Amino acid sequence: MLFITKKKQPVKKYQKSSYMLNINRLRREYHLKPLEINQLNDNPFLQFSVWFEEARQANVLEINAMALATASPEGRPSCRIVLLKEMDRRGFSFFTNYESRKGEELTANPYACANFHWKILERQVIVNGAIEKLSREESEAYFSSRPRGSQLGAWTSPQSRVIESREVLEQAYVHFEKMYAGKEIPTPPYWGGYRLIPTCFEFWQGRSNRLHDRFRYSLSGGGWIIDRLAP
Repeated sequence: MLFITKKKQPVKKYQKSSYMLNINRLRREYHLKPLEINQLNDNPFLQFSVWFEEARQANVLEINAMALATASPEGRPSCRIVLLKEMDRRGFSFFTNYESRKGEELTANPYACANFHWKILERQVIVNGAIEKLSREESEAYFSSRPRGSQLGAWTSPQSRVIESREVLEQAYVHFEKMYAGKEIPTPPYWGGYRLIPTCFEFWQGRSNRLHDRFRYSLSGGGWIIDRLAP
């Protein structure tokens, strides 16, 4: 399918006052609960599971949404929200287009950082580690469980590439919808899953006066070391 790039438009100049935001007075105190080291599980995966379930019970919206940060070989970072689709002792799994910006960066620099922010609980969890691709079987198994519209969307979108207009996407969607009418939709060869294999976790609990509770799990040998960090 042919995607045509539009000519670049001249950059408009704006007065400084038209986009300056006066937000230095925005402030919120955190006061729900403390977090002590004796409350933490020795295993960070189990601790994550406990907090995830508490977020579920608190009806946190999109509890599996995580900000995923990647970087180019030159160290230029990028970040976006993706959805966690599985967590087990091996790591945190998510799915995407391998030819997207994040896919290209993960190929060149296979390390990432994920951040979960559960505002209503005044909590964050940060996970750092190496990245590996899931097997083709794992990717296909998940793809087959997706809604049909999402499956067609994976074929439709040349993720992260410049396109001429939304109409280009809509026309491509109709094209693939007709192509696979009455048929099972296969997994695109450029689409699949990654696993973030943690080497470090951080559990953050908001506290008053910005004296937040922060605990870091660091992988050492075959076990985990827990340290309290200054906020």
